[in-house]
Amino acid sequence: MIEKKDIELEKAVLIGVITKDQDEERSKEYLDELEFLTYTAGGEVLKRFTQKMDMPNPKTFIGSGKMEEVENFIKDNDVGTAIFDDELSAAQERNISKILGCKVLDRTNLILDIFAQRATTSYARTQVELAQCEYLLPRLKGMWTHLERQKGGIGMRGPGETEIETDRRIVRDKIALLKAKIKTIDKQMSVQRGNRGKMVRVALVGYTNVGKSTLMNVISKSDVFAENKLFATLDTTVRKVVIQNLPFLLTDTVGFIRKLPTQLVESFKSTLDEVREADLLLHVVDISHPNFEEHIDSVNKILGEIDSSDKPTIMVFNKIDVYKAEPLDEDDLITEKTSAHYTLEEWKKTWMNKVGNNALFISALNKKNLDVFKKRVYDEVREIHVTRFPYNHFLYPDYEEEEKEQ
Repeated sequence: MIEKKDIELEKAVLIGVITKDQDEERSKEYLDELEFLTYTAGGEVLKRFTQKMDMPNPKTFIGSGKMEEVENFIKDNDVGTAIFDDELSAAQERNISKILGCKVLDRTNLILDIFAQRATTSYARTQVELAQCEYLLPRLKGMWTHLERQKGGIGMRGPGETEIETDRRIVRDKIALLKAKIKTIDKQMSVQRGNRGKMVRVALVGYTNVGKSTLMNVISKSDVFAENKLFATLDTTVRKVVIQNLPFLLTDTVGFIRKLPTQLVESFKSTLDEVREADLLLHVVDISHPNFEEHIDSVNKILGEIDSSDKPTIMVFNKIDVYKAEPLDEDDLITEKTSAHYTLEEWKKTWMNKVGNNALFISALNKKNLDVFKKRVYDEVREIHVTRFPYNHFLYPDYEEEEKEQ
């Protein structure tokens, strides 16, 4: 048994703002997610700080009074890391670091760090390294402590700046090298996809930590890594799946997240080619999450960015065993009925009205309603396959008919 002292978590504080575009409730939800990201990266959040303001301070992101409060807490509690919920500019990062005297990260930097931890294959590591280099390039000026020893005056002007320019050139060369490497791997992966023949391709997409990998393991009887942490899966996994006698390819992809760093969207677009080339998307949703509807919007936005929003899609609402509606007292005429008070049956009716016959409700972990799920996927894949190979229709009878025969 591992003792707690053996697992040293890095102490951190979280900092966010409440603006006209991001109210208090949404700010709290973003900080909840940021805390989960911090935990995933190996940190422990001691305190959160929020400030109401019209717009973030261009120099220090938050005001001087709040910054002093954060500084005092960091010194009193020996905190090593301050994490901001929004992306900081290079100047803001430098200014804040000087004031707080600790490591300063923003959401982008934190996600990049998690991706670096989670990348296992050469391809994923290359993509993450490219994103890190592109993030690092405009921030080089404040990252070299050895330049602080440079003094102004006669004979001392120039070398520091020259060294920074040299470092920038090294990073730019590295970016070009990584892009070339990714381009080569992309060609190899394109050939691999071409070699798979005309089999129907189904892709699992969705927000991070909604249970895609767990569903993949159950359906394909494989052993894809799954964990209750964000971005447990970075590498695209493809498995051949057979439901009854109908084979198809099932792909597990990297999860999406709100405020996903631009650098990551760009560097991982090639990984998402599996989504672009899929015949059918299974959009997995964690129905137990209080803001799953916003997660759906975030995923749909990224699907639009990679030209995949018009593909046939089945909404798969997962974790129904975790979902519990809060009963609303019939005599309570004040409390407004929200999503927290809907029963699962009410959600089914609501979503059936919104997405037609394309909604399923399952628990991948406890294998609830998987028969309904398999039948729906079988019917969709069969229809695509028969359209592609009309002469093969007799090989794949209707799912229900085959069940009766058994």
